[in-house]
Amino acid sequence: MKKILILNGAGKKNGNTAALIKAFTEGAESAGNEVNEFYLQNMNIHGCLDCHGCARKQKGDLHPCVQKDDMDQIYEAFVECDVLVFASPVYWFDITGTLKTAVDRLYAVQSNLGFEACNRDTVLLLTSGAPAEQNPIPIQWYSIFGQLGWKSLGMVLGTDKTDEARSLGASIR
Repeated sequence: MKKILILNGAGKKNGNTAALIKAFTEGAESAGNEVNEFYLQNMNIHGCLDCHGCARKQKGDLHPCVQKDDMDQIYEAFVECDVLVFASPVYWFDITGTLKTAVDRLYAVQSNLGFEACNRDTVLLLTSGAPAEQNPIPIQWYSIFGQLGWKSLGMVLGTDKTDEARSLGASIR
């Protein structure tokens, strides 16, 4: 069984991204996995201050950032997860600012625990009106994953791809 953490950066709670997440979750749970989703739009998460306070905190702190906001919930789930799912609609050829803010704040975990302790398998669930071949996000994010030493388990890009999302979720073991 894998522990899967989904960071949902969608603005609409019941939109296309939610449909992909629901299908992915159904598949993942059918394979015996545990799924934990955070709907970021309803959370109080501030941007990274680049203060490096996380590097000065005691190693292994489950609340590595000096800011006290809802990221503390995500930090604990991140430390426990095996698979990290980034879910977002595509806005102006990128993930939403809401998701990007949370991703930036994950730096505190890496800074506090080190790169090796933060290695994760990853999944991208992205909704977009543009064709996949016109979308730069996969190239950008696979580059980021490579720099971090994270392994991609797959990606679903599109609005009507719930069957693909369900299959991807079910493939995680």
